[in-house]
Amino acid sequence: MSGKIIGIVILVSALIAGAALYYLQVYGFYEQVRQDSVSLMSLTSQQPEAIPADGITAIDADSSPIRFRACFTTPLSLPFLTESYVLLDSATPRNAPDWFSCFDAAAIGAALEDGSALAFMGQKNVAYGVDRIVAITEDGQGYVWHELNDCGEKAYDGTVVGEECPPVPGNAAD
Repeated sequence: MSGKIIGIVILVSALIAGAALYYLQVYGFYEQVRQDSVSLMSLTSQQPEAIPADGITAIDADSSPIRFRACFTTPLSLPFLTESYVLLDSATPRNAPDWFSCFDAAAIGAALEDGSALAFMGQKNVAYGVDRIVAITEDGQGYVWHELNDCGEKAYDGTVVGEECPPVPGNAAD
């Protein structure tokens, strides 16, 4: 009889741990954040410049610098944006939690592939090794996410960062 009780305790503990892990990954660390503007990297100044943006909805988590996601609308046309801001050759949106319904990474990725959306550099190094990417569709829908840049990929996978990257914050060599 005690073997059944131990088995039930183990099973219930595993279910509780699994449910807690799921909740923390999908809901627990994310929070709605106030985002007042959306910026794109200017071709002329190479600095982020705010663009007109309405209905900005954003989420973020302190647990990782790449968990930021946002949605917005803009009246600016793609031809104007391509003449004024730094365009990216390729960008792959990261998945957002299902409950953040305005951000559909698969649909955004498909729009980027077929050319109905373009990706722009929003800001370089919003956190060490992390760039802010902004995608805007032909109808003015905009999406923002964070992506590791070359320095970030090297720093987080353990590769020697090299001289082209700034020093890693908190590194003893600083």
